[in-house]
Amino acid sequence: MSFDRYKMFAGYNAWANERLYDAAAKLSAEEYRADRGAFFKSIHGTLNHILVADRIWMKRFTGQGEAPATLDAILHEDLDSLRAARDREDARIEAYIGQLTEEELAATFSYMTVTNPKQITQPLSPALDHFFNHQTHHRGQAHAVLTGLRGKDFAPSLDMILYQRETGTGGVVSR
Repeated sequence: MSFDRYKMFAGYNAWANERLYDAAAKLSAEEYRADRGAFFKSIHGTLNHILVADRIWMKRFTGQGEAPATLDAILHEDLDSLRAARDREDARIEAYIGQLTEEELAATFSYMTVTNPKQITQPLSPALDHFFNHQTHHRGQAHAVLTGLRGKDFAPSLDMILYQRETGTGGVVSR
């Protein structure tokens, strides 16, 4: 049961990122980089942070890939290369989730925190809950910035139920 939920979350993550990046691509360079008071200041900073955190967590989960040393690292200076990296990371996330077993979801793993470094050991499943929730949290911040810049009709709907309806996941049946 939880395996299917994580597959849905991985698919939703890629779908929501695509919609968010589509909207970001319509912004002027000034709008895209403007400090709008979000935690990572701009759309540019926020999108970079989401990728940074995903890479940190995927390194923890898999032992492979890059793990930036700071949460505010700018991995890509331009939207096109950031989007290409985002697409690759989303495919990596979906592949990783797709190969997990129920036993692996219940097993523990250990990792070092980035801020105030310390060793943490926990079951994989709650860590995945955080992983996907963290992405949603910061996409929400980016969505608020888009809304502030261009209005509520500009920012795309990122509701999971819309994803479920469009893809038929999550037990949604359209009539």
